[in-house]
Amino acid sequence: MVTPEDLKRLKKLVDVTGSKVTMGIPLGTYDPERGADMASHAVDILGDSLEGLAIGNEPNGYTVKDVPNGAVRGKTWDKKKYVQQLEAYAKAIHAKRPDAPIIGPDVYDGAWMEAFADSDVGQKTAISQHWYQLYECESDKIPGRGPQAENLIDPLAKKSAAKSLGIGKDKADAAGLPLWLEETGPTSCPGTNDTSLTNASALWAADYALHAATLGVERMAMHSMLGACSGGAPMSLICDPADHGQTSENFEPRPNMLGLRLLAPSVGGTFTKTSVNGGGNMNAYTVVKDDGKTLVTTVINANDDAEVGGNPTTLKMPDGFSVEGATQVYGPSNEAKSATKVVPYNPLPDTVPYSGPKKTASADADGEDNELNIDLAGSSVTVFIMRKK
Repeated sequence: MVTPEDLKRLKKLVDVTGSKVTMGIPLGTYDPERGADMASHAVDILGDSLEGLAIGNEPNGYTVKDVPNGAVRGKTWDKKKYVQQLEAYAKAIHAKRPDAPIIGPDVYDGAWMEAFADSDVGQKTAISQHWYQLYECESDKIPGRGPQAENLIDPLAKKSAAKSLGIGKDKADAAGLPLWLEETGPTSCPGTNDTSLTNASALWAADYALHAATLGVERMAMHSMLGACSGGAPMSLICDPADHGQTSENFEPRPNMLGLRLLAPSVGGTFTKTSVNGGGNMNAYTVVKDDGKTLVTTVINANDDAEVGGNPTTLKMPDGFSVEGATQVYGPSNEAKSATKVVPYNPLPDTVPYSGPKKTASADADGEDNELNIDLAGSSVTVFIMRKK
């Protein structure tokens, strides 16, 4: 049970971290007045930190019996009845706090997104979608959508994401609302700690987040919790290393968190065209910042380091730019578990290793072609920050 005191503690956290909050209002047990009471406390306590209130979590699954205590509605439950209850909650909430922002429907199904968008709910703020990369829990097909590490970095993963998130973007555009991915992660399958602990999850997290942003996803929330590292949620970005029943003063990041943390320099930028040549399974994204004076390029090298040992890579820059520095996460292979490492941000040395057509390359890339030629480790994510001279 969530109380006002819990919300006050949350407010302290968001103030310290500069975070924003979206919050679910329970719909499983139908009680609009109680939902409105929770919502009003959230609005009052969280203030400008509160971005949206979601009424219900995955209501399209309220008749599923396979989920423990999941069948909270009868067989006649459908989109029409969902909208009736959604509108009743929103009416009760807005009677107390007229400006409370409402998001929904927190589902994957496009038809339920339409139902939310077409409802009479006021203060609709965003279409919220749930989606997981690997969801065919009984499948061992590679490439496929089963919970195997290889499937996180196979090119098919990007095609699947583009198709699925495209559904949400189309519905959001039709409603004139932004698309928020309010629950997502590498896999929705239980017991997949091994997959989640692999270095592939770091590569996937960086690539997936940037790819989703290029598709038009405005906000993304990776499914996570503050539970134990041993036996806790397998997809969680962070976890508590203490034994069950105890707590630690520090949390440990999982590989997917290490991949995501490299995206901070790209925040606030505008995507632009990227040219990177290295061969095999590589992707790159570049954003422009500081009125065109800064470029941030993120290169995901999903070629397995245990096999390739690195790729001679050429990064082409516009005239007048040079690489100020770089940071990286890497692992000994894509499937290595709990072995992802971080190279802190530092200037590049005067010469960098390069096994391609040229023997070495200048780190400031001020040659005629304005290129940076460098060997990039396989199983890595590398961020280059370039400044205009």
